[in-house]
Amino acid sequence: MSEKHTDDVTGVETTGHSWDGIRELNNPLPKWWIYTFYVSIVWAVAYWIVMPAWPYLTGDGWTYTKGVIGYEQREVVTNELAAVLEGRAGAMERIATTPLEEIANDPALMEVALGAGKAAFGDNCAPCHGSGAQGGKGFPNLNDDDWIWGGTLDDIHTTLAHGIRWDSDDDTRLNIMMAYGRDGILNRSEISDVSEYVLSLSGRAGDQEAAARGSEVFASQCVACHGEDGAGNQELGAPNLTDAIWLYGGDKQAIVETVSNGRSGVMPAWNERLSEGTINSLTLFVYSLGGGEK
Repeated sequence: MSEKHTDDVTGVETTGHSWDGIRELNNPLPKWWIYTFYVSIVWAVAYWIVMPAWPYLTGDGWTYTKGVIGYEQREVVTNELAAVLEGRAGAMERIATTPLEEIANDPALMEVALGAGKAAFGDNCAPCHGSGAQGGKGFPNLNDDDWIWGGTLDDIHTTLAHGIRWDSDDDTRLNIMMAYGRDGILNRSEISDVSEYVLSLSGRAGDQEAAARGSEVFASQCVACHGEDGAGNQELGAPNLTDAIWLYGGDKQAIVETVSNGRSGVMPAWNERLSEGTINSLTLFVYSLGGGEK
């Protein structure tokens, strides 16, 4: 039964509706709110007509209404990017044609190169090396001073330009870590012994007798690349085995895995997709991270 009533607390008349003794207050919205709501509806309809708005399906796939004025946000972004590139063109041309050492000694040009290099690193290198260049298993940390192929400006540039084991580039960095177990060159006992010897090079061997036996295996199989002292050879891309930096892990199990099955990580040759200016900028950026060599 509908019966209007004035609320004793608020003094507001009810609508007359009652549910289990609970009455509904008749509090209409303020007129300014209602008018604002109506204006918003009108604005939305006008926006749908004037601007790109509604997606719809055609025989060629999804598209959208273009709007009366034909505004395109993609076109705006494209034009803005073109303007930025045009503004950088002169500096990037200089970066592409100036020796790396000269760029490093030119503060203004170096600032542009580092900015461009950081951006290119985020777009192209971070998926493997990490956004902070900290690397990961199989991907070198670029912040330290341990370099497999050398850390001078020229070394880094060559690595970036031609990649590592990149088949389509004749000048790619190339070495072979043989699969001594899989290919039957060493038996399991010899692999275990030489792995123990490798651990001993950084003072971590747990079995000195096995390490002593492994030293003979190392001398016959590994010295040619890693050197008699195990310190590696950057010209051959042979890692230093005497420090605490390991690309694929440095415990006994990881070393046994490496010796048994070899390693053949690949890095793209970036000269196939990046300009010389961008590669030079990347070189300088990576070099600046803290581990570059003179």
